[in-house]
Amino acid sequence: MLKVLLVNDTHKQVGRLRDSLIQAGFEVVDEVSSALMIPRKVASLQPDIVMIDTDSPSRDVLEQVVIVSQNEPRPIVMVSDDGQPSAIRAAIKAGVSAYVVEGIDAGRLEAVLAVAQARFEEDQSLKEQVKVAESKLNERKTVERAKGMLMQLRGMNESDAYGAMRKMAMDRNIRIVDVAEKLLSMNELLS
Repeated sequence: MLKVLLVNDTHKQVGRLRDSLIQAGFEVVDEVSSALMIPRKVASLQPDIVMIDTDSPSRDVLEQVVIVSQNEPRPIVMVSDDGQPSAIRAAIKAGVSAYVVEGIDAGRLEAVLAVAQARFEEDQSLKEQVKVAESKLNERKTVERAKGMLMQLRGMNESDAYGAMRKMAMDRNIRIVDVAEKLLSMNELLS
């Protein structure tokens, strides 16, 4: 049973949406009426999904979505009366996984939440792939800088500099990037 934090950012009652969630087999862990409470409630209750009912996504709501997306990432579904493309883009950019215009009926609720979860998981996977690629690129830059330093200070050619770093890494059973970082640190210390 998925846990849902329900946020009512409207002047209307959310009871019908809450009842639909429960009928669809979701557990509504809490219902809040202030956007400023979203990050704190997400941190304390650890819901699987956050569902926000709003007339139109306000700056406060979008700021809180950004905070949750950075600190406690999870699928966020926004149900809104505002179908303006700019409102939808702003919500998606803030971290909303699914944006539903003009209410949601109980029959579609489960599908919408499933789409939000799938989109969220895909986004998280892509972010992780980017993070890994950036890390590898940074490691490669570090190795290249250390190799260049050895070439300059020791008069080695590129192949010999890389071979010396590789041998040191193998002898010490550490990664070549760790050798490169140590060489660069030592050079800074001695300069």
